[in-house]
Amino acid sequence: MNDLRIGEVAKACGVSVDTIRHYERLRVIPEAHRDANGYRRYPQTAIAGVLMVRRALRIGFTLDELARIFKKRAAGQTPCGEVRALAVKKLDELEERIREMVAVREALASTIESWKQRLEATPAGELAHLLESLNDVERRTN
Repeated sequence: MNDLRIGEVAKACGVSVDTIRHYERLRVIPEAHRDANGYRRYPQTAIAGVLMVRRALRIGFTLDELARIFKKRAAGQTPCGEVRALAVKKLDELEERIREMVAVREALASTIESWKQRLEATPAGELAHLLESLNDVERRTN
């Protein structure tokens, strides 16, 4: 038999045994065959399945989304359009987060520059009230 034990699948995929069990419970990978002693046995293809799940997670899919997609697939449906639509939505959300992060970076850079000037204008040994100055910036932007 060329089937793999759970530890072998986990090691080949760089994940924990608990991760494999979790994926199986959520049905994002097929249920393992059980030996008479109860040990899980996975086909060689389980490695590709786990790696596919890991890649999908890395690009923003959730386990719940994957479970829903695989459930539809197992029921004979073709969720390909849904998969693409989810990916498009995730890209839109990512681009929005990037825009927000760029705005935060610009605000932080501006704050650091104003704090530099404030520190240069503050006599030695006196407080420059850098954090308090954030209230001034907030009042000007509202």
